[in-house]
Amino acid sequence: MGAGEARLAGISAALLTGGSGTRLGRDKSRVPLAGVAAATRMARRLARLFEEVLLVGGEPPDDTPGRRVPDPPGPACALRGVLGALEAAQGERVLVLATDLPLVSDALLLALVAWPEADAVVPRAGEGRHALCALLSRERVGPVARRRLAAGELSLHGLFAEVSAAWLEGEVLARLDPDGQALTNMNTPEDLARVERSLRPAGG
Repeated sequence: MGAGEARLAGISAALLTGGSGTRLGRDKSRVPLAGVAAATRMARRLARLFEEVLLVGGEPPDDTPGRRVPDPPGPACALRGVLGALEAAQGERVLVLATDLPLVSDALLLALVAWPEADAVVPRAGEGRHALCALLSRERVGPVARRRLAAGELSLHGLFAEVSAAWLEGEVLARLDPDGQALTNMNTPEDLARVERSLRPAGG
């Protein structure tokens, strides 16, 4: 999406910023990447593409663009952030994205949006389902997420098993991500080092 093009309306983008970052040893939302905090970097990208950007949970840096939304009550888990995003969003569909996916491309995000409509559209590489880079129906996924959280059924894969899910995978995903880098998680110091190396040649 180039300069001057309209941002997408009717679809909200939610950046999950409440992860504890236990394995990384620090708050993922504030990790500097090419001189910019991870959450700020990701939210700025989303703000170029979508009219509504939500920052769900945690305490992202003050300069992170988006409407701040607290996690709903419940155990600390990704499902809680997903439910918070679905309940706060104005759009009928919500792109939910984790802060620790800093190499995700605009092309991949827009491909999720353009995919034939389903309750959930999720990238899948082999057996790896990238549950926190997904396009979700607020009306159809929200009630299921609310019920599962209340019941202590916290698995996102279990959530997708209860709704109509479509998988962005195979040749389509390979064309969007030929280097296999776009869905690299930033979970450990080693992951962070790989991400920093990937960003360095592009100048951040």
